[in-house]
Amino acid sequence: GVPVGPGRGSAAGSLVSYALRITDVDPLQYNLLFERFLNPERVSMPDIDIDFCMRRRGELIDYVTRKYGRENVAQIITFGTMAAKAAVKDVGRAMDIPYGEVDRLAKLIPNTLGIELKDALEEAPQLKAAVNSDENLKELMAVALRLEGLSRHASTHAAGVVISPRPLTEVVPLYKSNKDEITTQYDMNALERVGLLKMDFLGLTTLTVLHDTVGMIEQNRGAKIDIDNLSLEDEETYKLFSRGDTTAIFQFESHGMRDILRRYQPTRIEDLTALNALYRPGPIQGGMIDDFINRKHGKTKVAFELPQLKDILEETYGVILYQEQVMQIANRLASFSLGEADILRRAMGKKKKEEMAAQRAKFMAGCAANKIPEKRAEKIFNLMEEFAGYGFNKSHSCAYALLAYQTAYLKTHYPVEFMAALLTSEAGNTDKVVKYINEARGMSISILPPDVNESDLYFTPVGEAIRFGLAAIKNVGENTAKAIRESRMAQGEFKSLYDFCERIESRFLNKRVFESLIKSGALDSLGPREPLLASVDDALATLQRASRMRESGQHGLFMATAAAPAPIPFELHEAEPWSEEERLASEYAMLGFYVSGHPLAKYASRMADLKVVSLDQIEGQRNGKEIAITALIVSSRPMRSKKGARWAIFTIQDMTGIQELLAFPESFARLEQILKPGQPLLMKVRVQVEEAGTRLSLQEARLLQDIADRPVSSEFPVRLDLRRMDDQAMERLTELMEGSPGNCPVVFELCRPDGSVAVMRAQQRVNASPELVEAIRQVRGVMR
Repeated sequence: GVPVGPGRGSAAGSLVSYALRITDVDPLQYNLLFERFLNPERVSMPDIDIDFCMRRRGELIDYVTRKYGRENVAQIITFGTMAAKAAVKDVGRAMDIPYGEVDRLAKLIPNTLGIELKDALEEAPQLKAAVNSDENLKELMAVALRLEGLSRHASTHAAGVVISPRPLTEVVPLYKSNKDEITTQYDMNALERVGLLKMDFLGLTTLTVLHDTVGMIEQNRGAKIDIDNLSLEDEETYKLFSRGDTTAIFQFESHGMRDILRRYQPTRIEDLTALNALYRPGPIQGGMIDDFINRKHGKTKVAFELPQLKDILEETYGVILYQEQVMQIANRLASFSLGEADILRRAMGKKKKEEMAAQRAKFMAGCAANKIPEKRAEKIFNLMEEFAGYGFNKSHSCAYALLAYQTAYLKTHYPVEFMAALLTSEAGNTDKVVKYINEARGMSISILPPDVNESDLYFTPVGEAIRFGLAAIKNVGENTAKAIRESRMAQGEFKSLYDFCERIESRFLNKRVFESLIKSGALDSLGPREPLLASVDDALATLQRASRMRESGQHGLFMATAAAPAPIPFELHEAEPWSEEERLASEYAMLGFYVSGHPLAKYASRMADLKVVSLDQIEGQRNGKEIAITALIVSSRPMRSKKGARWAIFTIQDMTGIQELLAFPESFARLEQILKPGQPLLMKVRVQVEEAGTRLSLQEARLLQDIADRPVSSEFPVRLDLRRMDDQAMERLTELMEGSPGNCPVVFELCRPDGSVAVMRAQQRVNASPELVEAIRQVRGVMR
């Protein structure tokens, strides 16, 4: 069947949903409230949102369409509206105000989620002053205020599907999107008011990864993993969370969350549930996370305003964290029904003064009837009101904590299969593939290049390594990859290029596909790349002859006759060997990243004094900070300013990841001659933290080769993450160093679990060759 998530939203609080296996979270075990999902006081019907495997979400929609009729089912429209910053930027563009001025104005708008321009003008004096200082900006703001909140464009809702008991054309107007999808012209709120049933079918890549990982484990190890019934007390899994080793772990992957995990040290599923609820803008800005961590570790005393609150708040160390807790407090202290308590919870979330005044009076009256002292009741209501703005749906948080645990369990116990499935799921996203390849290498998992005699379609586990897939090679595709795999499975390994051409039909191979297979390294088992590439024309001739003979029925038992002698295999042509740079460049062009090595690896031992920051450490850097990086340019996009000045947006890469780099007119004009694709550079850049993410702006650049040509650095730095190092990794590191003796001292930079760094000099001196640098980089826990 189609993989389904453990639950989502308030439906996880329903025992019936759990009994019907709609959800996998037991609401009795985790003290979840049905009334958060459905109660007599609720005006509208609740949704049951369901997560499905991303790859097969389309099958679900097709199934529903067949079952209920095409005329009764449609996806739902959604309208993108102009938010504060977008309104300012759109109006500025329309008024032809220089981009730099508009961008500076937009950056003065606070990053508060959902902030409106009128509130931004009150909260940010600099914004107001900037607007008042310029007539053009004053007009821009006046227009933006009028346009803010208006619909900007229409698109298809990411998950929503509406099912009608009769043809939709009799109920709502329909709309044909630019992708020829039929959607409703009413949005989800209007559909609800019309009385139609809305379902949310959400595609979740994590479910695809879990499903593929379990399948690979069974195929490779013969072990059947029941992902829905794992022990939730696995110590090694919680150690992974506590180390912050959560790259690719659902909901726990961000830089900030990893830092919180290391400080919090979770040991149970309830801890993950709490962190899911805590890691949001409100609690972060309100200082709740620090307080919560201090309470867990006994640094802040846990106290309860009333004894009646202990069993409600004990799980969260006396802090009101979940919406359900607000409901339980109102029920316990003021005798609200849980339905009435849900109305109170919603009123607190909306913060409407009149409604809140009425709810406060009702709460105080209920508390008085239950002999709760007035001052205590007032204080508790104020606390509820304060935390209601931060409060999170516990049912949703609990279901997603379970999904995160399942992901972490597989990464902990089956790392090769998990990373192979993960890489396959992101095969079309170069940025993420580079990131996860680097993560796999940090876990001591080698990434093997594609090979026609070994590879499947996508990434597959091979022992303790992962083999690159054939379908992920540029210009190859799934059909050709399947043809190669099927021939290999039916007739065994390919012995030579001639044998390969004899067995694969010409409709699957042309000159471009041949060249892609050779340059990527996929035909390395049939010969060196240079002679293979020089022999492509002979290969194509053999391929076409073999295909013609197959079609005429001559290829087989009676192929060699007096009239038609057996064809003579061709010999590979001689060719000049490629340089390391040429080999890696052709590999990168076909795969989108480097697999067998990296152009920067040979410089690693000569950069001890440069204090460079790797690209995977950019997230979390302070806005405006200037840092040094070493990277090479992958691609560039030429731009022109309003005044006609040339500048560019570059994509750069180092051995840890990919990042966007802006070269504005002044730095671009000064450095253009060395800003070439594939050129390793040492750069000084400024960090720009923006709403859309972190970017870098170029300040200075130098050819890395110029620096490398100087005398060899006096030290070879090796940065180690002690959270991830184990005895086996240390033994491998020692073995590599002892196997490459030389005159270069080794300096270990030891990153401790608390974030501090200690420096230790090794007794062993080494020959810091590119081969040693690359081998050490593959050891688990080596950061650079």
